[in-house]
Amino acid sequence: MSETAAQEQLLPGDTLQAKGPGLLTLRRGAARVLLDNWTGTSTVPSRTLYPHQWSWDSAFVAIGLRHLSARRAQRELESLLAGQWADGRVPHIVFNSDLPHGAYFPSPDFWQSSRAGRAAGAPTTPETSGIVQPPVHALAAWLVHRADPELSARRGFLARVLPRLQAWHDYLLTRRDLGGGGLAAVVHPWEPGMDNSPCWDRALTRVEPAASSMFRRADLQHGHPADRPTDLDYGRYVRLAADYRAAGYDDRTARHAFALEDPAFNALLIVSELALADLARALDRPHRHHRERAGLLTRRLVTRLWDGATGQFLVRDLATDTLVTERGVTGLIPLVVPHLPREIATRLCATLASEHFTAPGTRLVPSYDLTGRAFDPARYWRGPAWFNTAWLVHHGLRTHGRHAHAEELREGFLEQAGRTGFAEYVDPVTGAGRGARRFSWTAALTLDLLSTAHEEPSS
Repeated sequence: MSETAAQEQLLPGDTLQAKGPGLLTLRRGAARVLLDNWTGTSTVPSRTLYPHQWSWDSAFVAIGLRHLSARRAQRELESLLAGQWADGRVPHIVFNSDLPHGAYFPSPDFWQSSRAGRAAGAPTTPETSGIVQPPVHALAAWLVHRADPELSARRGFLARVLPRLQAWHDYLLTRRDLGGGGLAAVVHPWEPGMDNSPCWDRALTRVEPAASSMFRRADLQHGHPADRPTDLDYGRYVRLAADYRAAGYDDRTARHAFALEDPAFNALLIVSELALADLARALDRPHRHHRERAGLLTRRLVTRLWDGATGQFLVRDLATDTLVTERGVTGLIPLVVPHLPREIATRLCATLASEHFTAPGTRLVPSYDLTGRAFDPARYWRGPAWFNTAWLVHHGLRTHGRHAHAEELREGFLEQAGRTGFAEYVDPVTGAGRGARRFSWTAALTLDLLSTAHEEPSS
């Protein structure tokens, strides 16, 4: 069968039980985005702005791809894990060697992973970045397995990914326990995936920005400057990455000018620990320790990051060992954790429904407090509403039995995804699409929310 014919077989039709011509059109549009962004081994977030493979993007893409082709969803995760380092880290970018280095910055020759990261276990090939992104991969692997267990068993999918995912979590819970409190720390604003959230501003003031001669912003060739991080912030991002590279990407010896415990990052680690338990149990391997570790992490998350005054989780700055009093969507995503204390789940839902996160122009969730001092409806993660965080909050609401609110969020998601051509994110006030269009995780998670076989996170 030709590649074109194989792709056409992935287009959803009546078998996905569309509930009307509008939803069927939306399904076909989302599927087409994923087909067009497929490289043969993985899916790029965007053909223009992000032409390589990104870590948590691929996890979200796999979650959506499982409704089209479980085999391709498995390949998505397998190709990402092929870039895993020997110390267990899953890098946030796996570079496509067929593209020129100028296609994206920071490029492979900036990260120098195979040389600078050799002592930390970076692979010889492919080239990767040296930092990480949120650990949603085990959850994705479990959902992909459940989409077609027979195919998964036939291909040995679980047996191959389980040890890699276990090593990934072990890395985070050992090398990245920088605060000594048992949570994983992030060492760069790109690691929590919410690149220039105001939640990082205080810590970034301690970072001397790199000189402009050290970098060339390829992102501005495809994105409007009003949507993107400022040159000052970008200079700080480059400085942090260059310093980490100079330390050989060794978390034991690097002097991290930026080290934070992020609520969403750790909440996703908890949910993925529960997924690891399910993966291991499916292979008839020891699994209880993953559930026990998830329980311990949940208690640590509450102890270290819950703030009763704001009614949400906050970021902990490890340099000062204090909470950062900025309200970001990162502090709501712990709703995905199934065994939160009931009173905390109730408070989170109240905060989500408050003036801080109830956007007038959409039914999505702004990335930052609408009343906050740094709110910007257009600039990357400083206010815009994102589809992947909406998907996570939707899961959290369902996890805690808030089905009416979850359905409202789901309807808003689907409306905005279709209306904006699967935009990267939207202005929460006007609903205008921002950033890249035909964005892969927007399309993938649209397919997931349209699926009648929609599944809950592992519990």
